[in-house]
Amino acid sequence: MSSGRKEIQRARMWRYFLDAATEVIEKEGINHVTIRKIAEKAGYTSSTAYNYFRDLSHLKFFAAMRFTKGYTDELPVYLEKGKNTVEKWLYSWECFCRHSFEQPKIYSVIFMDNLGSVPEELLDDYYKIYRDDLIGLPEQIKLIIMEHSFSKRSALYIENAVDEGLIEKKDIDFIADTTLMIWKGMMNTVMNQRRKYTTEEAIKRTLYYVYESVIRVVNPDKREEIEFLPGRKIED
Repeated sequence: MSSGRKEIQRARMWRYFLDAATEVIEKEGINHVTIRKIAEKAGYTSSTAYNYFRDLSHLKFFAAMRFTKGYTDELPVYLEKGKNTVEKWLYSWECFCRHSFEQPKIYSVIFMDNLGSVPEELLDDYYKIYRDDLIGLPEQIKLIIMEHSFSKRSALYIENAVDEGLIEKKDIDFIADTTLMIWKGMMNTVMNQRRKYTTEEAIKRTLYYVYESVIRVVNPDKREEIEFLPGRKIED
């Protein structure tokens, strides 16, 4: 079989298994996804599934990716709300928080679980099969989505704020890493029910902490240019 035909066969089999996984997630939740259950629903054996997915974590990762299309579809709309790079970046955080806290188990699988391999490679494989998910997105947003590492994604986008005189280059990694830790901390708190936050409370608190972390390193002379209302206050 030629390499081209093998790739077509691989894409076809992926779709069979991921269609089955998607159905299980929609009906039972991602915690109920098993290789055996997915293989049986797709009409194949577990051993066949392992020919295309290394283990259950990989199958769950790819299946979960299907549930992020709402986020990628809305991201350009949120970015348009900002007048400068810092505002756009903060609005992108609002978009991400709204989708991730509404589907915490899905986003935890993608961004927090141990996958046992390089996430960037998995994400690249996903978009080779599902190219349509990227159609229509601006090139800059494609880069953000394809860069799996959260801190790298943040740094990649917010770099333009240096040219705008809003922040200094030395602060980029601090902002990217700090805001990632804020989101992960709140996501862990929500999933483990350490505090009884509603989804909206979790979103608001995360955006407040993200905003406060960022505004501290923004050029004092330009802070008034950052108008991001969702992160301005928090209810105790």
